[in-house]
Amino acid sequence: MDVDLRKLRYFVAVADELHFGRAAERLHIAQPVLSRQIRALEDELGAELFARDRRGTLLTPAGEQLLEDAPSLLSASQALLRRVRSAAEGTARFTIGFMPGITLTSAVLALTARHPKLDVRLLRTSWHDQVEVLRDGRADVSIVRLPVDQRDLHVRPLFEEPRVVMLPAGHRLAGKASVAIADLAHEHLLQDPDAVPEWRDVALEMREKNRPKVPVIHQVEEKLELVAAGSGVSVLPLSTAGFYTRPDVIPVPIEDIGPNRVCLAWVATRRSPLIDDFAEAAAQTIGAVPLGHVGLTGRS
Repeated sequence: MDVDLRKLRYFVAVADELHFGRAAERLHIAQPVLSRQIRALEDELGAELFARDRRGTLLTPAGEQLLEDAPSLLSASQALLRRVRSAAEGTARFTIGFMPGITLTSAVLALTARHPKLDVRLLRTSWHDQVEVLRDGRADVSIVRLPVDQRDLHVRPLFEEPRVVMLPAGHRLAGKASVAIADLAHEHLLQDPDAVPEWRDVALEMREKNRPKVPVIHQVEEKLELVAAGSGVSVLPLSTAGFYTRPDVIPVPIEDIGPNRVCLAWVATRRSPLIDDFAEAAAQTIGAVPLGHVGLTGRS
């Protein structure tokens, strides 16, 4: 029995929403159609995926297992389609995902020197999609900032760099030569706490419990606008801070926080000479920004 990918997408939508009406709206289909498709999937799998009662819709153990496995299968199918369509165009293409603050020019030039006819494309990523672009085929390789979900990926270290806290110019700590992570425990962090586990671990329990909801932030520029407006602070790698300098946001070194680790990642099952050649070029040319290249002008 083959799993119908369309039904699998329908299942993921319902599992995410835990509500058939909202899932149907998200999928742009009628709710009765969605219900029939889910029942058909349950019949095909021989397992009940959702428990429905007066309290709402809940995943069964079988549903929880399917939700754990389905996203990777759907991403793999998208990656397959993208690679096949690219091959059908007859042009060799190589897409590199990269996080803000990382310079790829030397590595790209080294790759194109070996493969002059290669169509190299760059894809800027964010904290939330830096490995998803690999799993769904949007990128062949990705320069990622740890931590990331490394399942089914090959991850090769490139370099480490310090992290700084971005503060509004009038902030009480903005003139310091450096700060400790404990100094930031009461601050509103404008990013996922899992991206800065050191802050998460020292932030006061009450502060974390009543922490204002962080808006969805897609770009560094958005984050720095919020910092400048006094809405919170953000912890960034040194190179990213150097790329986005502005007079109303001050970078201050954090003295007791680990470095940001930058790595090259690709799907572990991919076998490609282009990946091997780029990995070699990246290891030789992609590195950290020297401290002196970023204007850290704090005072003690």
